[in-house]
Amino acid sequence: MPILLPLMLMQSTLDAGGISSPYASALPREIVEKKEDEERKRRTESAQFAGPLPLRAENGCLLAVEADPERSAEVARKALSSAQGRERVRAGLCLGVALADLDRWAEARTVFVQARDAADPGDHLSRARLGAMAGNAALADGKAGEALTLLAPAAVEAKTASDGSLGASIALDRARALVSLGQNEEAGRALADARTADPDNAQAWLLSATLARRQKQLIEAQTQIEKAAQLAPQDAEIGLEAGVIAVLGGRDDAARRSWNSVVTMNPESPSAATAKEYLAQLGPEGTSKP
Repeated sequence: MPILLPLMLMQSTLDAGGISSPYASALPREIVEKKEDEERKRRTESAQFAGPLPLRAENGCLLAVEADPERSAEVARKALSSAQGRERVRAGLCLGVALADLDRWAEARTVFVQARDAADPGDHLSRARLGAMAGNAALADGKAGEALTLLAPAAVEAKTASDGSLGASIALDRARALVSLGQNEEAGRALADARTADPDNAQAWLLSATLARRQKQLIEAQTQIEKAAQLAPQDAEIGLEAGVIAVLGGRDDAARRSWNSVVTMNPESPSAATAKEYLAQLGPEGTSKP
């Protein structure tokens, strides 16, 4: 029986009451935080959509958030105080993004909800995006129950708008919230929804594999991590998780190949450091620890 690496058995920040992703149980905190920073940046950039809620170039608030979120929040708050109609939605969007960048999650959640409610009832895409942002802010604030309440109508709006990518993103947030509440079966269904909505979403397959692995469903986990690797072969977190699944399945050589590939991709990265620790505990090729 292969060694159960101590680092693999560390409980995730979800189990400790924090908010993270299901894959956190296999990765150190710095990797998780890096992944969440990337996700936050993606959400901030996606806020600058040019369709349902076009942002005028002279406003410039969203573009200024990264450079000076405090100033951006101040400008947006002043604009919101006198804005009407769609301008109120735009100002609320900008203010919410700035507050989120400042980690003022409760305020950001409230502002996103207000912006969502100010949007036209027929503007399903805008309402879905703003609702998803509100839910994500609640999740980041440790309010998993509130996040689920906000994400449910956002999912309906995204489906009505026929936006599979957004629907998958919302489903992933629902899964994170459900895992943090210990509702793993419901989380599995949410991840299945994400895979259906966007079959090419590598993150959905990665998180599905990790959840299956945590539930000791190794055959299912292996199938899902292989799909994730096909979609994102350069993703270090996928390489790490693939190795974890391989070790637990008694395939030590496959685990070594996965972790060595992580080291080769970026030898100085935190992911590589983790892979090296795993490799050191597993031992050299041709050996197998009891």
